[in-house]
Amino acid sequence: MSSGPESTRAAIAARRQQTQTKLAQVEKAIGQLRRERGRLTVRAIAERAGVSATFLYENTDARAIVKTALADSRSQRDRLGQEQHERIEASWRERALNAEAELTRTQNEVFAQRQRIGELMGQIRDFDQMVPGESVQQLATENTTLKHRIHQLTQEHRKLQERIEGARSNLRFAEKRIADLEAQLLEYGQT
Repeated sequence: MSSGPESTRAAIAARRQQTQTKLAQVEKAIGQLRRERGRLTVRAIAERAGVSATFLYENTDARAIVKTALADSRSQRDRLGQEQHERIEASWRERALNAEAELTRTQNEVFAQRQRIGELMGQIRDFDQMVPGESVQQLATENTTLKHRIHQLTQEHRKLQERIEGARSNLRFAEKRIADLEAQLLEYGQT
């Protein structure tokens, strides 16, 4: 083995080639993690690339690549988070507007119902003023009397219906009897 400048240059070239290979592995690992939608962290990149985290921190090119990837990931994650937040916000905004419209409609309905209740209460007060307390008792008594009278009239009506049916039956029988007698008279008149 020679330890001269030639071997030093060869070692430096090998070291540079090894560094370039590691940098290529880091970029490839970052691309894979992005495609898989994995979380970009220094440790995840180092494990996927098969390099040490120390290499990523100490090598300026690797540190720049990782820093750029992390910043892009963070901004993309922030953008996605912002978009999701805006979608959720829009959904809630729409719900809030619908709720406000429904609340307004409900308040108008309640107001209309309260006015109607007020009118009806006024009518009750007017009725109470028109009919004093004793009159209410008198009306209740008269109502009971009228119900009793209706019951009596219903019974009388039923009896009269039965009598009419009987009279109609008697009339039919009498007409049949008269017809029979007329037929007999005609027979006697011809003989």
